[in-house]
Amino acid sequence: MCAFVDGRMATSFATVPFTTRLNGQAAKLGGVSGVGTLPEYRRRGFLRRIMQHAIADMRDRGQFISSLWASQAAIYQRYGYAHATHNIAYTIDPQDIRFITPPTSPGMCRRYTLEDGFALLRQLYIDFIAPRMLYLHRSRALWHNNTLDADAADGPLHVVVYHDEQDVPQGYMVYTTCSGKVDHQARSQEMVVRDLVWLTQEAYLELWRFITQHDLVGRVRFPRMPPDDPAAMFLQEPRLLHTRLIEGTWLRVTQTTGALTARHYTTAGHLAIEVAGDDLADWNNGVVELETDGIESQVKPSTASPDICLGPRGLAMLYSGIHTARQLLNWGLLHGTPEGVVAADRLFQTQYAPHCPDHF
Repeated sequence: MCAFVDGRMATSFATVPFTTRLNGQAAKLGGVSGVGTLPEYRRRGFLRRIMQHAIADMRDRGQFISSLWASQAAIYQRYGYAHATHNIAYTIDPQDIRFITPPTSPGMCRRYTLEDGFALLRQLYIDFIAPRMLYLHRSRALWHNNTLDADAADGPLHVVVYHDEQDVPQGYMVYTTCSGKVDHQARSQEMVVRDLVWLTQEAYLELWRFITQHDLVGRVRFPRMPPDDPAAMFLQEPRLLHTRLIEGTWLRVTQTTGALTARHYTTAGHLAIEVAGDDLADWNNGVVELETDGIESQVKPSTASPDICLGPRGLAMLYSGIHTARQLLNWGLLHGTPEGVVAADRLFQTQYAPHCPDHF
């Protein structure tokens, strides 16, 4: 969607169709990208009108949630988007990777060319994200525009897969190395870990040990690890990871009933939810009742007294699992009965922290 003034494009806007994971369930997602307004046409309400049409369009396409990477949070919070995922960034000298209990697994890390290893990467990624929250299903284009972008300036691309004792692939790492990046006479290479996936703790630790075998590397950067990554639990000096918490994607619910039905929940339960103040998607306003066994859910409009009440931003944060109902209550972004808050926390907790490592 675009806005034109006298035949000239003033505002651009794109929605990319994705499939995402919702606590173990696949669902459609509208990925908002390519948004911009020329300076001479700003403050005229073009983006707001486009956004209103786009939210309705995503709803009609069955994309009951929408996500984006925000250039400026202030722009998108006014349209009901809320922070939904974090990235963890590490920077560590590989000589500082010392394990509390050194891994002694009998498996092997095996290097592959991209051509030979891609099928393994793809299947391991599918298995890894299956129970998780807000990871994207990767098309070949998404793979090559992010993890496998060979044109980036951080050096040649390397692929390594960990095989267990039975030679079964259990994890992989995609990384680059580049000389002259570190001020060290003997170890001037920088390694950038673009993607690290593991199906077992054994695979995770062995891939980390593989990093330590690069004798010319003086610095390793991990720019987009999940917020529940366990590295700090296994290293003798976790502070040497130099951990930074980085903003990730933003989320908006385009249709409450569809979004609540699409998600898996950690437990069975019932909750009456009121959404108020959604001026761009007024069909979301009102009370709905959620009844779920954890997998199958029914959501219907209701006249019942709500157990919790929140606005579109609060709903997005609760839905993603980035914040609990108790936290939202403490911040004034949610109101509810004590029993309702407890029930919401129990229902909306996720098996894994929400995360989206792919840019779009």
